[in-house]
Amino acid sequence: MRRKGRLAVVAVLAVVTLTVALVAQAGTRAGGDDEGNAGVRGAGTTMLEGGTGAPSFTPLLTKVAFHARNGSGWFECLALAPGAPAGDPGSGDFDTNIMYVTGAITSAKVRGNMATLTGTATVTGVGAGSDEPFTADVTRGGPGTTLVLEVSGLTFKEILLEGEFRF
Repeated sequence: MRRKGRLAVVAVLAVVTLTVALVAQAGTRAGGDDEGNAGVRGAGTTMLEGGTGAPSFTPLLTKVAFHARNGSGWFECLALAPGAPAGDPGSGDFDTNIMYVTGAITSAKVRGNMATLTGTATVTGVGAGSDEPFTADVTRGGPGTTLVLEVSGLTFKEILLEGEFRF
């Protein structure tokens, strides 16, 4: 009887330990703020869905980088367009700075595979202004994942081509 009692205690302790580990893991991945995990960070090259839109549909590439820990950090996004029209020599060279967003992240919320970064930024080029509120919804992963940036009353839907978003 004594041996069965010890086995029961060991089994209960194992179940409790496993339950606590699973609850803690679920809390950091699906919880509110990024506190309690490694933070939110990423960098890479994205392509804007639909480019500049109709009628020219000029492609746009962005260079994006961000990091946040405990709800604060920094966000950078540089949008580049080709200086030459489609079909002309140089039309594949993304050499024209059309927009730059740089600013402080004041909140980073992680829910499942999505992180929402908010803050204020200085914007040059398209949507220029200072202390512009921004929101960036980032999907975790590598190429093919997404970033949706809202700033200066504009929305940019981007697809990651190279790099990684981690949290």
